[in-house]
Amino acid sequence: MSYERWINKGEDDLRLAELALENGIYDYAAFHAQQAVEKFLKAFLVKAGKPVPRTHDIAYLIELCKEVDPSFERLYDMNAHYLSDFAVEVRYPGYYTVPKEIAAEAIETAKKVLEFVLDKI
Repeated sequence: MSYERWINKGEDDLRLAELALENGIYDYAAFHAQQAVEKFLKAFLVKAGKPVPRTHDIAYLIELCKEVDPSFERLYDMNAHYLSDFAVEVRYPGYYTVPKEIAAEAIETAKKVLEFVLDKI
């Protein structure tokens, strides 16, 4: 799959995150923000000719991207790695419930990561 398709899928997730936020579905807003960031990082790996691991771990993906471009370290300053917390558990009852403010921050982080990755591709 081309890196463009990964970006497009991530942008779809970002739009879904924004729709979920607007409709008060904060857990899914955070989930889709995480999914977007995951896909943006995987797009970079595809563009760099690297294998794409099956993982939801944003920190691990950042580390793989850093092997190609050390400036991906800056994504830690954006707190992108914290979005991994929204990959699985928030989709099921009985786990952490995401407040509106945290969901909005997750979306803003995803937008920053998209801008960063597009600049690198």
